[in-house]
Amino acid sequence: MNYHRYIELDVINGPGNRCTLFVSGCEHRCPGCYNASTWSPESGHPVTEALIQRILADLKDSRIPRHGLSLTGGDPLFHGNCADILQLVQRVKTECPDKNIWLWTGYLLEDLTPAQKAVLDYVDVLIDGPFIQSQADPSLRFRGSANQRILELQPR
Repeated sequence: MNYHRYIELDVINGPGNRCTLFVSGCEHRCPGCYNASTWSPESGHPVTEALIQRILADLKDSRIPRHGLSLTGGDPLFHGNCADILQLVQRVKTECPDKNIWLWTGYLLEDLTPAQKAVLDYVDVLIDGPFIQSQADPSLRFRGSANQRILELQPR
C-alpha cells in the first residue's frame, strides 16, 4: 500500500488532535474530488514499518496527546488497501486501545465486501459514500457532500 501524506498533528479530519494518513488508491474518481492525486494506487510513497512505528509513537506521545487516527485518501477500503489497513487498525487498537479510529470511504456501508467489513471491526467512526459535487456543502463537518454519512460503529 502507498500513501500520499502523513500529518502527525491534525485538527481537521476528526475531533480533537489526531494523526491522519492519506492513502493511495481510489476507484470512485468522484468529479470535484480535492484529492484526485491519490487515485492511483501506485502514486505516493510505500507504507513502511518505519511509518507505522512513527504513527504509533505519535499516538502514544503524552507531550501532545492525540485523540486518535484518521484514515482517508484515496480510499482506505480500496480493494488493494484492505489487508494493509486491517493490519494497521489492529495494531493501533492493540498498542493504543484508548485511541479512536475514523475512516473515510467512498463505498456505502451496505455494499462493503467481507474484507472491507473486517477493517470496520476496529473502526470507531465511518464516513461513507462518494463525494457528490452537486451536494457539496462546505458547512458540513467532517464530510464534503450531504449524501455522506457519519456512522458511529462498535469496534472490538
